Amino acid sequence: MRILTLDDFDTKGKTVFLRVDMNCPIDPANMKIIETSRIKESTDSLKDLEGAKVVIMSHQGRVGNKDYTSMENHAKVLEQILGRKIKYVEDVIGSDAQNEIKNMKDGDIILLDNVRLCAEENYEFSASDASKTIMVTRLSKLFDLCVLDSFPSSHRAHPSIIGFAHVLPACAGRLVEREVRKLDEIMTVAKGPHVVVLGGSKVIDRLEAIKELIQNGRADQVMLTGVIANVFLRAQGRIKFPLGIKREEEVVQKAHSLIGEYPDVFSVPVDIAVERNGKRVEMDVRELVKGDSVYDLGPKTVEYYLKSIQGAGTVFMSGPAGFFENENFKFGTEELLKGVANSFATTIVSGGHLTAALKRYGLAEKINHISTAGGALVLYLTGTKLPMIQALEEAAGRYGTK
Repeated sequence: MRILTLDDFDTKGKTVFLRVDMNCPIDPANMKIIETSRIKESTDSLKDLEGAKVVIMSHQGRVGNKDYTSMENHAKVLEQILGRKIKYVEDVIGSDAQNEIKNMKDGDIILLDNVRLCAEENYEFSASDASKTIMVTRLSKLFDLCVLDSFPSSHRAHPSIIGFAHVLPACAGRLVEREVRKLDEIMTVAKGPHVVVLGGSKVIDRLEAIKELIQNGRADQVMLTGVIANVFLRAQGRIKFPLGIKREEEVVQKAHSLIGEYPDVFSVPVDIAVERNGKRVEMDVRELVKGDSVYDLGPKTVEYYLKSIQGAGTVFMSGPAGFFENENFKFGTEELLKGVANSFATTIVSGGHLTAALKRYGLAEKINHISTAGGALVLYLTGTKLPMIQALEEAAGRYGTK
């Protein structure tokens, strides 16, 4: 690997900055954490940093979204999983946070509050500019080592992702090390046809990656589900009313361009399920009316998608097919995951929601690689150099082994 790992450093007695991704599904009704896979993933690095003073930084949600909240509950969950005391600090870069860091003893672990409370973290920078932000200039002088273990957000050029690695010795944490090794191994042996099943709600991220997946031979067929499927259906004129999503006209136009450029690659739903009076109602896509919320795929679409999955050499699935947390709308997600798990293809499943679904349906052992990363993994498969990985490579070149 062109990056350093925890094996390259003696961390005992050192003050370590550890950037992880604990961005978990949150129940908006009570703001409790629904699924904890990403918190569990952070414990591998923490176990190997037992003799150090560890300062953890993470984000939760995006500003303005319903899942944007503090890290207080994350600290409690992490403490239960790890079996060690975790001190939650209701501050990120202020005097309270700095004083807590200065007063740490060997073996102490601090979890700072949601890093996106800092305005700087909501923008992307070059590595040089990120290192000059208030966040990095205030905190970096308190650390001996930067450990980056936030693979699900490794495609973001935020200060906490790339800034500290520009001014400190830096290495990959155990999750990042494992993801990079496994993905490189899989993509070396992966064979066609490459079938991609893309769902979820982060449309802009997906659109940016789809074209590169196709151009790089990683997507011979792209089967769409979830919100992104609705965008393509609207681009085709089969949904005739606004979807009510961010930057809608822009994303619909991008989808229209992709369809024109690659007319034989994309597959969209022909039937779907909506909720009416608390019940599942299945219908042809053309029967949709304004006000309908598409919560799942219909049986005809699932049957067609499964045939393509069965004939694939490599299958990559990212994002749920619908509102699978609701028993009435788990059909599409569950059936597609079963199809992927029971196929003879090399299989990769990504995203926190699908990771949870695989465990719920008892299918995890049948998948070649499971990652809680979504957009980052999609971009990695295209061959795109992720900002965090680039920051780690540059740090390895600057500092070498300590």
